[in-house]
Amino acid sequence: MFNFDYSYLTLPDKFHSLTKPSSFPNAEIFLSNNKLNKEFNLPNDRKNKLLDILLCEKNYKKSYAQSYAGHQFGHFTKLGDGRAIIIGEHLTKYKQRFDIQLKGGGATKYSRNGDGKATLSSMLREYLISETMHYLNIPSSRSLAVITTGEPIYRKNKEDGSILVRVMKSHIRIGTFEYASYFGSNEDLKQLTSYTINRLYPEIRKHENPPLALLNIVMNKQIDLVINWMRVGFIHGVMNTDNTSISGESFDYGPCAFINTYSPKAVYSSIDYHGRYSFGNQPKILKWNIYRFAEALLPIIHHTKDTALQLAQSVINEFNEIWEKKYYGMMLKKIGINANDKNLFPLIDELLFLMSKMNMDFTNTFWYLSAEKKPKNQLSSDSDFMKWEKKWYNFINTTSSLNEAKNLMRKNNPVFIPRNNLVDDAIKKAVNGNTAPFNRLLKILSTPYQYQEGLDEFMKPPEKKFEECFQTYCGT
Repeated sequence: MFNFDYSYLTLPDKFHSLTKPSSFPNAEIFLSNNKLNKEFNLPNDRKNKLLDILLCEKNYKKSYAQSYAGHQFGHFTKLGDGRAIIIGEHLTKYKQRFDIQLKGGGATKYSRNGDGKATLSSMLREYLISETMHYLNIPSSRSLAVITTGEPIYRKNKEDGSILVRVMKSHIRIGTFEYASYFGSNEDLKQLTSYTINRLYPEIRKHENPPLALLNIVMNKQIDLVINWMRVGFIHGVMNTDNTSISGESFDYGPCAFINTYSPKAVYSSIDYHGRYSFGNQPKILKWNIYRFAEALLPIIHHTKDTALQLAQSVINEFNEIWEKKYYGMMLKKIGINANDKNLFPLIDELLFLMSKMNMDFTNTFWYLSAEKKPKNQLSSDSDFMKWEKKWYNFINTTSSLNEAKNLMRKNNPVFIPRNNLVDDAIKKAVNGNTAPFNRLLKILSTPYQYQEGLDEFMKPPEKKFEECFQTYCGT
């Protein structure tokens, strides 16, 4: 059973609204995360026992929706949980705190004329991607279950209604601080900052300037997170400030995707018309988002505006150097080099240039370098790549061994990713009653770094025609 607490409700009322989920008398468990349920001491069955725990109102008398704001595609907007309701903060026996949220649980104060519901297809997508991110060793929200509500909802077409039971260390985001700064007092901002530090980063409570320390730690957490995205070829697709978590977790998997052919300009989101959130633009957008966080914190960083600006800028001035060092350090590990030497950075740049020029698959190229038996393909016969490979071999052989390099590469390069065509097909079949392909894909993606014989179809990129037409959408 859950051990619920409601610490977030100690914040001023403007940060939340007590909200009961809608009633769903015909709800059923569609998909249950047995491993995660076991960690939370919940039943794994698909019968009424688990459903009662998740949807029975008496289990969460103080459920609430959060208010926040955010810059969406660069434009400031007042927002809030329009279809997400936190039913409680579960405290584990190790005193870890997790928000338990019903996404698609019904209308809230912040729904803005929406119905607060979600489609089965979009919730299955978030379940699959969030669990994949977890098994890729990337901090992420998790999914306890997908529930069908037994009622139709209407978007472009009539679809099955659904709820995702989402788990996260915290749903506090940069947009929460923007909300406090724009619509609250300095005292509200101080209370939010103090609460956030106590909940997520108690180690900085005694810092001489805790708000400045919070800016620094969140910047570094987010740099680590987005570098992990770049490592596996992930595009979040909607890096608005309301989707940038203070805890450093990935969340809100709407128009996200994993790239196939390497291209810094890759975009899948149907609403990203100008490539703002393209694969290669993610570090720039992250820095922009951190600036927005700094702006929100300015009033409590220092009472003098100019001093506050100087202090905040001193933190953000470190961004580019930290990013470069960590990014190239990660990319060098992807080619088996456990050294962060600036002289080796061109080796990465040259490889990425060749991959772009030759339209090579991002995931498969790095797998190819570590494969025991290299298949014949366009890389094995390309003269420019062969020159690069010779330089790479020479460095590996003079500093370590090929076996050591390959072991390092296998820890950093996934073999299997959620290929867009496979995800699309598995979700469509699951919605229509055939869950076998979805469950098989989920199982394969739970061990993404292990090559398995007979699964080459799950490594194959989509056909060019599919890739050119495929788009992702904000989940609704």
